[in-house]
Amino acid sequence: MTASDRGLLLYRLADAIAADAERLADLEVRDNGKLRVEMLGQMRYLPRWFQYYGGLADKVEGRVTPIDKKNMFHYVSYGPLGVVGAITPWNSPLPLTVWKLAPALAAGNTVVVKPSEFASASMLGLAELFERVGFPRGVVNVVTGFGHDAGAALVEHPLVSRIAFTGGNAGGRKISEAAARNFKRVSLELGGKSPNIVFEDADLDAAANGVIAGIFAASGQTCMAGSRVLVHSSIHDALVERLVMRVGQARMGDPNAADTEIGPVATEPQLARALDYIGIAKAEGARCVLGGERASRAECGSGWFVEPTIFTGMTNAMRIAREEVFGPILSILTFDTDEEAVAIANDAEFGLAAGIWTRSLARAMSMPKRLRAGTVWVNAYRVVSYLAPFGGMKESGLGRENGVDAIYEYLEAKSVFINSGPPVANPFTLQ
Repeated sequence: MTASDRGLLLYRLADAIAADAERLADLEVRDNGKLRVEMLGQMRYLPRWFQYYGGLADKVEGRVTPIDKKNMFHYVSYGPLGVVGAITPWNSPLPLTVWKLAPALAAGNTVVVKPSEFASASMLGLAELFERVGFPRGVVNVVTGFGHDAGAALVEHPLVSRIAFTGGNAGGRKISEAAARNFKRVSLELGGKSPNIVFEDADLDAAANGVIAGIFAASGQTCMAGSRVLVHSSIHDALVERLVMRVGQARMGDPNAADTEIGPVATEPQLARALDYIGIAKAEGARCVLGGERASRAECGSGWFVEPTIFTGMTNAMRIAREEVFGPILSILTFDTDEEAVAIANDAEFGLAAGIWTRSLARAMSMPKRLRAGTVWVNAYRVVSYLAPFGGMKESGLGRENGVDAIYEYLEAKSVFINSGPPVANPFTLQ
């Protein structure tokens, strides 16, 4: 297909997703327990990715180079890689798959998606729409299964040119090692232990809301979760008081209910992991000021609910402050100077995201440069866009998704030289 025709097809897909948003949201909620109000908002936003990359499909242009060789014409062209393997997680199946699908398809590749074994239904629901709007058979494929068999086969297959993976660090490391054996390209969007830094001049009410959104929305099951709060010691007590009051009143229960604010964790292993880390934090001497146990509220029934939990009195050496939990558990640390805040924030294996809360324009401009994180929010948190590149540093991964950068992750540059002069006279002196 021509690039323009691919773009038109992506536009048709965007319209189909918009019309089917309610059904897709229902599938997501039933599959992973996230709040329906949030899922419906995400499904209504997903078409923007296909609209954006549909418009970008025929804007990828080659270039003619003013080459320094006499009688030589040179140009650069871009072409698709071929078959792309997309391995996606259970926490946000459709958004994190679309981040890969849209640029890969716009660039002219075919895609094989391996969704999580814990949450495959919504991807199968989305796949129906590709056929409905007229995608040629075989362009988008879904293969369900476990990582050690279906995922491994995809990574090791010689005809797969690139792997796009979102998931845990252990899985990302295995994929990177296996892909390297065949020099396969990879992008890895992995874990995080992102710091949310609250300075003494911050609007405390706004900061408290940002902290809550960063860790308790989606029950903490996001790679970008602001699971570490770094707060200036002079406002520590005031911020903790606000957090405990607001989060302690949060409504838990059925994720389909419009007034539910915190839903269950998605899987039974994730429930066990969250409860294990709560025990580890208590054993390390962290002070639990809220939650700290499995939810026993009547509205939670026997579901996989963890009480939203806040720990204070921490050091950055504690495991609960360093290791990704992927649950509604917040660690609060203190600092006294900007330099100390930067040192604590950067003292982590991860580098996915960070938040800054301040009224100071100087801090708002200088702090993002000093933080080792792929995304930095100032007086905001968990904001994403199809226009904005997203990805991590250090053990948070490789490559970027979204924005113009992403389409080049799925293209191969080709350099072409054309001799427009006389034939080569002496092959031994060619330069």
